[in-house]
Amino acid sequence: MTWWCTGIRWNDGRPAIGWYGQGRGERASVLAYGQRLAFVAHGERHCLGVRRAGKRTPCPTAAGVPGRAGNAQCPECARLDRSFSVAADTNAADPRTYRVYLAWFGPGMVKVGITAEERGPARLLEQGAVAWAWLGRGPLMAARRTEELLRAALGVPDRIAYVRKRAVRAHLPAAPERAREVAELHARAAALPGWPESLERVGCEVVDHAGVFGLAGLPAPGRVITEMVPGGAVVGLLAGAAGPDLHLADGLVVDTRLLAGWELVGPPDEAVTTVPVAQVPVAATAPGEQDGLF
Repeated sequence: MTWWCTGIRWNDGRPAIGWYGQGRGERASVLAYGQRLAFVAHGERHCLGVRRAGKRTPCPTAAGVPGRAGNAQCPECARLDRSFSVAADTNAADPRTYRVYLAWFGPGMVKVGITAEERGPARLLEQGAVAWAWLGRGPLMAARRTEELLRAALGVPDRIAYVRKRAVRAHLPAAPERAREVAELHARAAALPGWPESLERVGCEVVDHAGVFGLAGLPAPGRVITEMVPGGAVVGLLAGAAGPDLHLADGLVVDTRLLAGWELVGPPDEAVTTVPVAQVPVAATAPGEQDGLF
């Protein structure tokens, strides 16, 4: 029975690699910093279908997915996924309580977003937020209106490119400075007029994920995997993890979105990394320039 990788999962504040076996459900392999990672991509990359309400519906055609695609879905499954999605604004009737948050990724890199309250901080871990704070809680549409209000008034985006997030993780200011930047923006947001009456304000309590991500002593990212290929190997010691990225001790970054849809098997003992990689752009380390890419 084949187990297909589904990428990284943050379970109880710890990173894990997810797996899906058709007819067998899902499982996860919890990761620990300092452990050896070694795997080889076997066969071809396949669409993972649609996951909704904790259940995954397999792709009816078992379609192939390009190795460089950041999403392990074929176009048909991706369209179906977005047809009933809060993120795509196609599920406005969602009755759950939502929370509005501020997320800090590096100097000058702050975004505002929303997440279902029942998910707790999982969304912040998935995005690689180094420091963050709640702003408010309430119905979905009130949370969405507040998100748009804050984006416009504070000049912060709702998305920041992963390439910029990963490039600065090894050179972050100290925790007090991170907390100060979040707290100052929180105060500015709280003072703005026009908040929906149905949204409950939440006082500023800054949470820092540096310890969870293993950022202390993290090697500067030098290379990043650009795709997995049949027979391609990844070998190294896990130094840290943030969002979808696994940081290895040799400076290689493994974007686990590119692992999703592959069957990963153990390599020979003498294996070394052989998948295509690219240098992490130096320009991406420059703070203070927000963009609209996720």
